Amino acid sequence: MFEDTVLLIDKPLHWSSFDVIRKLRNLLNIRKIGHAGTLDPLATGLLILCTGKKTKEISTFQEMSKVYEGSLVLGKTTPSFDLETDFDSQADWHHLSPDMVHKASQTFLGKINQIPPIYSAIKVKGKPLYLRARKGEKVTLAPRSVEVYSLQLPKITLPTVTFRIHCSKGLYIRSLVHDLGQQLGVGAFLQSLRRTKIGHHHLKEAYTIEQLTMLTQQSSPKSPA
Repeated sequence: MFEDTVLLIDKPLHWSSFDVIRKLRNLLNIRKIGHAGTLDPLATGLLILCTGKKTKEISTFQEMSKVYEGSLVLGKTTPSFDLETDFDSQADWHHLSPDMVHKASQTFLGKINQIPPIYSAIKVKGKPLYLRARKGEKVTLAPRSVEVYSLQLPKITLPTVTFRIHCSKGLYIRSLVHDLGQQLGVGAFLQSLRRTKIGHHHLKEAYTIEQLTMLTQQSSPKSPA
């Protein structure tokens, strides 16, 4: 039923992208399956999976732009730039206004050079960075060229700010949130994140794990009485 196809999945909170792959391998009884771009465990939303012959098209999906919705909190920071790690600094944000936050956010539009977070799955010498970070190792990363096509702030209730961003591949939302906090002089961390679109593929078209489970149960042949 799902062999040689493109699957849109709504990734649950606290699941890694590889957790989803492992689950679907067992659920769908498909060995050859891969994702076209990961989501952090603390993020939810659209994950594109390719099975069988469709895995050859993974690089095409990886090149597509992404849309995310989420929220950030000003005045506190964490080493991972999100809630995976404990807070390591705090600053007074009360002098900020919504207009100041909006103006600062717009300086990130267009092509920017961004340093990825050290708490990430990027591999250096074959070892994921987050493993080095957890051991306290210091790693120097080179900036990457990425692009922000649009950045909207639908609701600013300081210190919390909700956002919607359309960006190129390779952009780390956590790093952008961190950089915005640094520019405003108070720090910031990513509170929540949901990917809603990859290219022309939308989250509303995606299956939840529960929906896929029900579909496979309904399509399984019933044993004779």
